[in-house]
Amino acid sequence: MKNVVLENIGKLSDVTDKLFEKEKLGLTGMEISINNLAANEGNPFVHTHQQNEELYIVIKGSGVFYADGEEFGVQEGSLIRVEPEAERAIAAGGQGMTYICIQTAKGSLKQYTMTDGKLSDSKASWM
Repeated sequence: MKNVVLENIGKLSDVTDKLFEKEKLGLTGMEISINNLAANEGNPFVHTHQQNEELYIVIKGSGVFYADGEEFGVQEGSLIRVEPEAERAIAAGGQGMTYICIQTAKGSLKQYTMTDGKLSDSKASWM
């Protein structure tokens, strides 16, 4: 496939610790990581970014998110958007947690699905 990079990392729950995908996928506009925290484990540091906003997507489990001195519960299905300058950290609860983190430069999205997408005359096998 000329314009597509496919990587199968297997079951997300089998990822140990953190898996960064920017280099493997050749991403040029975002960074993505797959993360697993063991039960009652958390990030060992609080951090900020200079330019990048982050989106945390909790896929499995639950835990606590720390942002600018406040803590709140997160669970499967939680989406947490964080401004670059916000201090942040995340910790898993008693069942552990799997989450995806996507980061990109704040303000860099100029178009999105409804304004960037163009319908094609091509048809997939199921159409």
